[in-house]
Amino acid sequence: MNANVSTTPIVYPDSDGRRMAENTLQAEWIMTIFGNLTLLFADRSDVFVAMDNLWYPVEGNPKRRVAPDVYVVFGRPKGHRGSYKQWEEDGIPLQVVFEVMSPGNRYGEMIRKFKFYETYGVDEYYVIDPDRQILEAWHRTGQHLIKVRIQGALTSPRMGIRFEWQPGSNVILRYPDGRNFLSFLELGAERDRIEQELIASQEHAARLAMKLRELGLDPDAL
Repeated sequence: MNANVSTTPIVYPDSDGRRMAENTLQAEWIMTIFGNLTLLFADRSDVFVAMDNLWYPVEGNPKRRVAPDVYVVFGRPKGHRGSYKQWEEDGIPLQVVFEVMSPGNRYGEMIRKFKFYETYGVDEYYVIDPDRQILEAWHRTGQHLIKVRIQGALTSPRMGIRFEWQPGSNVILRYPDGRNFLSFLELGAERDRIEQELIASQEHAARLAMKLRELGLDPDAL
């Protein structure tokens, strides 16, 4: 055995030491996208959705890494991961990536991320700037990510979700069936509304059954 060969294992950190978001608006957008995509693919055991998770595409090179705000991988099982090491995931790269801009994002940083995503196989790349109300999208053609011209709306080829945007207006994301993506507060309010409707329906059914019994009728026989 060559005594000069190092046996020190390569460490792939699960954190780059950076904050997930720089402000509450950026954090809300990141969590809304992640939460709704998680719901969208809840019944798909072969779709992995993650948020602020380091991606290592090259084994043996822990410096080649990036942490997208949100990403989606088709063909990989759900489950907790400290990071996404591509060689441990059947070599499957991230296929859809979202970045949510904040005032602190630098042009050079975004160029570096774009080149990384283009080099390592991302199929769809979306950048949302909630402060300036801007949406940008790139889809893969061959070896390159090509910017998509957005004329009011855009549908994701892989996810089926719909983006709606006009310059100077808020970006709207919709499920394939047309429902809006909702924030956690909106999802909570929707859950409460459904629960109240269910309670009201049950109370109405109970009152109706009581009336039928008063008339000498068996509600279970109707």
